[in-house]
Amino acid sequence: MDIINWIIPLGILIFSIILSVIAIYILRRILKTSTRTGIIDDTFVNEIKRPIKIVIILAGLAIGFYYINPDFKIDGISLFLLYKILAVVSLTYLITKIISASINLYVHKKRQQDKSSIDRTLFHLLKRTIVITLYVIALLVIFNTVGIKIGPVLAGLGIAGLAVALALQDTLNNFFSGLYLTLERPIKIGDYIELDKEHKGYVKEIGWRSTKLKTRENNIIIIPNSKLSQSTVINYHQPFTNLKVQIPLTISYKSDLNKVEKIIVQTAKKIRDESTESDKNSEPHIRFEGFGDSGINLTANIYSKDYENQFALKDKFMKAVFIAFNKNKIEIPYPQRVIHRK
Repeated sequence: MDIINWIIPLGILIFSIILSVIAIYILRRILKTSTRTGIIDDTFVNEIKRPIKIVIILAGLAIGFYYINPDFKIDGISLFLLYKILAVVSLTYLITKIISASINLYVHKKRQQDKSSIDRTLFHLLKRTIVITLYVIALLVIFNTVGIKIGPVLAGLGIAGLAVALALQDTLNNFFSGLYLTLERPIKIGDYIELDKEHKGYVKEIGWRSTKLKTRENNIIIIPNSKLSQSTVINYHQPFTNLKVQIPLTISYKSDLNKVEKIIVQTAKKIRDESTESDKNSEPHIRFEGFGDSGINLTANIYSKDYENQFALKDKFMKAVFIAFNKNKIEIPYPQRVIHRK
């Protein structure tokens, strides 16, 4: 064979190596320009640059050898068939690396944006599941390429998959519910939530099987993700963390309502300005609710910064209102009933 016939394949190989380096450089520049995330982009490129180089260089080798001898065989096996198998494996390797790097990038960004410890377990399990599924598909493609009938294999996998799905029905239900909670984010780490008027607590962890709540008594409630996704949930941190605190009061029928309203609002504003638990941007107000058996019922509305701070704020407000009522001779009536006899 003339040396010229070897120079061209060698040139193709060298060109493919240069092309792989250029591809990595262009990808890195595109990510730098589009997202400006610095070290995160470098990590993403480092994850996928090896499979990109392998795919491009293998393509160059395949073209070079095909140019030398299209019918080249090793022990009766076509070299082109071997390259087809290597191409399937290499492309699968590249795709899995891209998916893994994308999931890692998503988790990293979410942790930085939310400033919370987003659970990695669920994403790790999701990543492993996707990778295994892709390699199984690649294996079936290789079987089909070499002439092995995949019909019986698919039938066997279908039966096995159905058996596994039935055996792990509850586990899979919890897994996909956890995936929904993590991606849809109706709740997130640190939120204070209430479930069906039954359980309350701060979300400490969203795992692949269950979610953990920490109560105000420092106990942990473990709730299956499937039950959580089907429950009616009150999230006290969404859309805002500030909370309206409603405090019921009763005053005597002899009271001057305008004077009572002025005293309560002034007291509430003083507590708001001096307290660290209050929402400084809110305006306290009262609403007269009705005529009760013993006096006039009303509700004072003040605002705390979040769910936890409402208790201390309510304590300070009630003490201050009680002092103000005594100072201004405003009566808080005892339960009483007037009986008329003929």
